Amino acid sequence: MGEFTLELNEDQKQVRDWLHGFAADVMRPAAAEWDEREETPWPIIQEAAKLGIYSLDFYAQQFFDPTGLGIPMAMEELFWGDAGIALSIVGTGLAAVGVLANGTEEQIGTWVPQMYGDANDVKVAAFCSSEPDAGSDVASMRTRAVYDEAKDEWILNGTKTWATNGGIANVHVVVAVVDPGLGSKGHASFIVPPNTPGLSQGQKFQKHGIRASHTAEVVLEDVRVPGSCLLGGKDKLDERLARAREKAKTGGERVKNAAMATFEASRPAVGAMAVGTARAAYEVALDYAKTRVQFGRPIIENQGVAFQLADMATQIDAARLLVWRASWMATAGKPFTAAEGSMSKLYASEVAKKVTAQAIQILGGNGYTREYPVERMHRDAAIYTIFEGTSEIQRMVISRALAK
Repeated sequence: MGEFTLELNEDQKQVRDWLHGFAADVMRPAAAEWDEREETPWPIIQEAAKLGIYSLDFYAQQFFDPTGLGIPMAMEELFWGDAGIALSIVGTGLAAVGVLANGTEEQIGTWVPQMYGDANDVKVAAFCSSEPDAGSDVASMRTRAVYDEAKDEWILNGTKTWATNGGIANVHVVVAVVDPGLGSKGHASFIVPPNTPGLSQGQKFQKHGIRASHTAEVVLEDVRVPGSCLLGGKDKLDERLARAREKAKTGGERVKNAAMATFEASRPAVGAMAVGTARAAYEVALDYAKTRVQFGRPIIENQGVAFQLADMATQIDAARLLVWRASWMATAGKPFTAAEGSMSKLYASEVAKKVTAQAIQILGGNGYTREYPVERMHRDAAIYTIFEGTSEIQRMVISRALAK
């Protein structure tokens, strides 16, 4: 296990600079177009695949970085380029994390490669957890999975919502209820293979921000998947459900929830996304403040503007440090005893909203137009305090950890 350090090594710096170049040269010039089109930027995903950025190998290398900084560094650079396009590139990763967190080695080897495809035929994947009546309240989930023992198949019925890549994905990872009496402890995750009958796309959402990322409902009507598509396998599920039933009677150890295991693993990465967007807006505002002349001098010489920029820079650095700490802890196997993962996501998300709003203020009327990118960045930043656990949920997680 690598020792914690704030200095990136040479390999990490090379990867960072490589990603920054892709973000600056490929993503940035196309950002406004795909935001207006509100479509998945397949040509850019394919370009990322050709360069090796959109691939299982690349994310595996970053995931297994012994310092833990590979993933947050990559997320920050890509989301610095553009949040909507970046989410289209990395959205598959949430489904992959769902398999990595809950699946067997065989399931990981079988399904994760199919989530990405290859440079000539790129694919995407979707993680389906939220429902119309069960967003943050995962215990209210209604999608059911019933086991057909005679055929060794699971039958899935329900509707998922807010699914990144939902309906257009090659592979869907679906969280469903297998034992309603156990609440959130009675959930399990399932792979829905490509072209499985009964799965269809419902409403595609027209969003405030991250509009280049496809978000839609996923409808499951008598979807049958083989028993081998239950992540972790039935023996493990039966054992987990038995422990949960015993706990319900007597109390005892906490039983891991399938959806929460995925979110716990991804929260620092979402924090890094927010840092990237915040940094992008700050840099635009800083450059503007240095060149915009009012009353005979650049506006950065006005204390009101200069102090805003000082606060923005400080908050971005603080957010990054929280993200790096949580990422290092996760890689080092150190438990989040004070909900450090939620802390990083909460603070970075709130910073992104605040910094992008301040960037608009510094640019004045120009910042409110689409001629400058901070308007889009501000719209994009709003999602970070909502998806993968709202800021209110993060505060609840943190407060509960502190109360123990």
